[in-house]
This record gives sequence, C-alpha cells and structure tokens, in this order.
Amino acid sequence: MLDADVRETIQQGYREFLKSRELSPRLGQKQMVAAIANTLSNEDPDKRLAVIEAGTGTGKTVGYLIAALPIARALKKTVVVATGTIALQEQLIHKDLPELLESCGWDYSCALVKGRGRYACNLRMEQCLDAVKSKDAGLFLFEDEQQFNPNAATENLFKEMSASLDDGVWDGDRDSWPTRIQDMEWRALTVDRRQCTGRRCRFVNQCPFFKARNDLEESECIVANHDLVMADLALGGGVILPPPEDCIYIFDEGHRLGDTAIRHFGAECKINSTLTWLERLPKQIKGQTPIFEKDTSLADQLPRIEREANKISELLSMAYPLLKEQLDLSDHAEGRYRFAHGDVGATIRDLAKQITLQTSGWLGRLEVLEDTLSEALSDKEYPVPMADIELFYQQAGNWLSGAERLLALWDRLHKELKKGDMPMACWLKLDENAGGNIDISINASPIQAAEILQERLWGSCYAAVLTSATLKSLGNFNTLQRETGVPSSAHFLSVAGAFNYAEAATVRVPPGAVEGNSIEEHSKYIVDNLESMVEDKAGTLVLFSSKRQMEQVFDELPNHLAKIILIQGQYSNREMVRLHKERIDQGKTSVLLGLASFAEGVDLPGDYCKHVVIAKLPFAVPDDPLHEALSEWIEGKGGNSFFDISLPIASLRLIQACGRLLRTESDTGTVSILDKRLITKRYGTQLLDALPPFRRELG
Repeated sequence: MLDADVRETIQQGYREFLKSRELSPRLGQKQMVAAIANTLSNEDPDKRLAVIEAGTGTGKTVGYLIAALPIARALKKTVVVATGTIALQEQLIHKDLPELLESCGWDYSCALVKGRGRYACNLRMEQCLDAVKSKDAGLFLFEDEQQFNPNAATENLFKEMSASLDDGVWDGDRDSWPTRIQDMEWRALTVDRRQCTGRRCRFVNQCPFFKARNDLEESECIVANHDLVMADLALGGGVILPPPEDCIYIFDEGHRLGDTAIRHFGAECKINSTLTWLERLPKQIKGQTPIFEKDTSLADQLPRIEREANKISELLSMAYPLLKEQLDLSDHAEGRYRFAHGDVGATIRDLAKQITLQTSGWLGRLEVLEDTLSEALSDKEYPVPMADIELFYQQAGNWLSGAERLLALWDRLHKELKKGDMPMACWLKLDENAGGNIDISINASPIQAAEILQERLWGSCYAAVLTSATLKSLGNFNTLQRETGVPSSAHFLSVAGAFNYAEAATVRVPPGAVEGNSIEEHSKYIVDNLESMVEDKAGTLVLFSSKRQMEQVFDELPNHLAKIILIQGQYSNREMVRLHKERIDQGKTSVLLGLASFAEGVDLPGDYCKHVVIAKLPFAVPDDPLHEALSEWIEGKGGNSFFDISLPIASLRLIQACGRLLRTESDTGTVSILDKRLITKRYGTQLLDALPPFRRELG
C-alpha cells in the first residue's frame, strides 16, 4: 500500500511541476502516475511490474519519474531508467531530469552510466602517444588484432584529447567530445573489462570510467540503456549497476527490450578470423617470453597456453570444411544456411563438444595468467618495468575476451535439445572481410527473450516498469508478453496520447495503389506517383521496408525530384535530419527516404514532417534466420506463424511509422500507405483498427 506521506510528496510534486510550466493536468499522465505508484508500492512481489503504453504527447518521462523517485527513496531502492538509445540517455540526464527536479523542488542525486567502451582509457592514451612518438603502431592491441597507423591528423587529435583530459576540460566520454571521432581512432583509446586492470591501474583516480562509476554509489537515479542492463544481467547482476533486488527498473522505449536481449545473448564465431587470431598468438608469446623470463611461474605458463591454443586451432580447422559442406548444399542466394530446429547434427555437435572442453581449459589457464600479471602490477619489486606489465596484461585480456566469445558459441552447439524446449536459431553465413577474403561465420541465438528475461530480470528485480508509445500490437499486449516473458500478474495499461487524431490527420490508401508484394509493379507505382505526395515547402518522410527497393526507386526518380531528397546512407541519420530541418527552416521543400531506423525515434514536429509515406506494409524479412527459426517452432506446435508472429510485428511497426507524423498537439498532416493489401486482404482491417483513430481515405 502506498504510504500517505509518499502519496502527498508525489501529488505535491506534480502540482508544482504543472504550476511552474503553466500546464493543465493530462488525463493519460495522471493515470500513468497512479498506475506506477500503485504497482511499485504493492506488497506482492509478483505484482510489482507495470506495462504501460502511453501515446505520444502523454508526457511519459514526467509520469514515471514523478511516481518512481519518491517511492524508491522511501524504500531505499535505486531507480534505473534504461533507454533504447544513447541520445535519449543524454536528453534525460541533461534536460528532462534537471527540469523536473527544479520544477518540483526536489533534490535527488542522478548519474549517467554508459558502457566502458564509451570512455577513454588514460593508460591507452599514454600508450598511443608513446607509440606516436616512436612511430611503433604495433603496440596497439585490438579485438581483431589489426594494427593502427595514425596519420598526422589523428596524432594531433590524440594530443588534443590528452591535454583536455589533463586540464579537466573533457570528461573522457566519447559522446561529449565536440567533433566526430572515427571508430578506428576511438578503439585505440579504449579497453574492455578483461584488458582493464581496475583499481590496480596507476591512472585509476583520473579514469573517466571509474569516475562515472563512483557517481553511481551515491545516486538515487541512474540513467542507463537497455544494452548496459543486459550486460549487467549477463554478468549475474550487480556488477555494473546495483543488484537487481535493490533496483526499480524503468524501461523507456520498452518495445526494444526483447530484441536487445536476443542480440545481447546471441553468439558468433568467424572461423578464419579466429584461426588467424590464434595463429598469431605463438608470435606474441615469443615476444613476451624474454621480457618475463625471470618470473619462472609465468614463464612456465606461456608454453602451455600456446600448446592449448594450437589444439583449438586444429579443431577449428576441422570445423571449416564441415561448415563449408553445409553451405555448399544451401540454395540461399546470399550464402546462408540455417540448421532446421537448431539441430547442427551429430558430427558438428561432437566437434563442438571437443572445442568447448579445450576452450574451457584454455580459458582457465588464461585466467591464471591474468591473476599473475595483476599481482605483478602491485609488486614494486617485480623485475619487469611497469609499462611492459601493463601491455602484457592488455594482451592477455584480449586473449581472454576471445576465449570467452569462443566458448559462448561452441558451448551452445554441443547440447542436444530436450523435447519441448525452445530451440536456438543456428545458422551459417559466408562473409567477406575488408581484404576480400572469404570467411564462414557460425551463429547461435535465442529466438525469444522470454526465458532469459524471466530468469534474469523479472524474477530478480525489486520492481519494473515497461513503457513506450507502442507496446500493443493488433490491440493487445500478447506479442509483447510472448517476446519478453512479462507475467500475466503484471499491471497492463494503455493510456491515450494528447492528440485529437481524427481532426489532426488522415490515413489514406491512394486509389491507384498496388499490392506491396508485387515488387516490380509496386516500385514503378512509387516512382510514378511520389512527386505528387511531396509537401511543398515542408517535410515529407518516405519509409521503406527494403533497402534494395528504396535505392531502386531513388535511382529511377527524375533529377529535379532527386535533388530535394536525402536518402539513408548518404549521410549519418543525425546529419540527414539536421540538413532536412535546415532546408525547411529556409522555406524549401525536403524529402527524407529512410528505412526502419527512421520509422521510430525520429522527432520531426510541425513543418518538418507534414506527410508520412509508407511504401508497403512492414512485414519482417521472410528469410531472416531468427524469424525463420521462430516461425518453424510456432508451426511445429500447431500455431500459425503469419497470424502469431508476422502480423502482430507488422502491426507494431506500422503504428511506430505512423507515429512519426504527430509530435505536438498542434501538428497536422497525412499518412499515405502505398500498399493495397491494407484494403484487399482480410488482415488489413486488423492493421487499420490497431492504428490511432485518424480520418480514413481508403482507395
């Protein structure tokens, strides 16, 4: 039950917020606050989970923070707000939270947390600058072991970054550096958790990563992202963030959670790339042996590590022809083969068992090596210069990370599926690297996140809220529950947004539209009719489900139309949006052509988007291996994969795409869906009825 004092704090805070902003209370926002407050204060742990769909304009951020912060303080819990994107993290910590706290007159300590890879490492910075001075780029130890040869511009960048770190002008966060940093440049400045010496590092007091982590210990509200929460849960919970049982999680953009979990818990091994990495290891060991020869314990370890790495190489060399044989039998145009029901067969399964056993033992030896080097870092009498120990520690950490990735993949492949269990999706793919060399990647991934999240999140956290503007598909939460494992005991609520959809916008299927599965005819229709749909001196957003179709349509458009179009891939998404807005601000006409990443999370209010054109119904790519595997499993249980999976997902994506039109209460415009199936197929009615209540002009 909600404590009376806490209830008063929430109500008073909400009144002060509305007063300071000169706002009237919104019904949907009030419903959201009440639902979250009642859920978080429930004495039954099975009922401390809320799923709230809140339409655009509800004010979700205010709704969940107003309710969660006072309750968490009273319970001595930490609020962890997890977003789907870093951009929303930045907005929350730098804008939304400070403004809310100031308006309410509240004083809560808040911190932003990102993964280690977003922060520069002082030690690596020093190593980079030393290498630049000596022109010895071979010191750089990357995940893929590529050498990095910095040019003059990169050298100057590193010097500027180092000076800014030393002067306290820059906090070491990649996202706060004023100019864009190339990935290759940034990778030279970071380490993963296995390469970091932690509290033993001589730079620990200046370390941007540990400074950010220290802020967490005193924070009542932590702003993270979905990936970081998944990373913490994969490590057992309580490693990066506070322990789950001490957390109230709020998953904003919650419709992304299932996909994030699947991606995070998937595993991959590129055979030739791994062999190249392992074959390079003996040379690296020979380079370290004379440096550490006085430490007999460590010197004895290195030959064993080399021998066991060679054994893994031999096994992987045996795997390549077996996998190549499977690919040769595949008729898939893009060089891919999926194992039916996740069953890789007895031969590959037996080999996977051998690789797992060998890699597991090797991983243990590498952990002993890491411990030895860690102790050496603290030993002032150790007969090797500190800089050499630090470099070898990073190299050993790199080996450890590689061993963990190997084990994650092959350990899954040797296990036989028990009857009734959900299978993994397992598939092979031919890859071509930057040098033009062919490789085979083998992948294993869960096909749904439900079991993972039930075990690691819902069953261990104190409480959680899942919210987004789009959580329902086809009018219910069934798909979300199936994908994320949210129990039926959770509190489910859908609150309306702030818009009068019927007055503000129209959804239309043009009279001459053709069915989206008639590919050539459909593309020709778009080419012939797109110009008539472009809003003059305003913004038009055209969304495609297929990159191939988007590029084909663009190539066939007349030059005068192509000149006002920005197509995804031409620039970064952020730069495309900036250029688009700049054109509109100058009173010009502008058109954005984009794929799925433009169908959600892109904010184009007012004249920046007066027309959303959806090329065709956004059904999942039929040959995606995860989708194939899930469909196969559903069909095997007597279900219908189209109505159980494809249609609900298409409904959700269609709602998200339509959501790009109305961003503020004063917005107006049109959504055109250029796919006649919406009115010719029986399922079209279901898709239409799940959309916001726009005016309709159909055919």
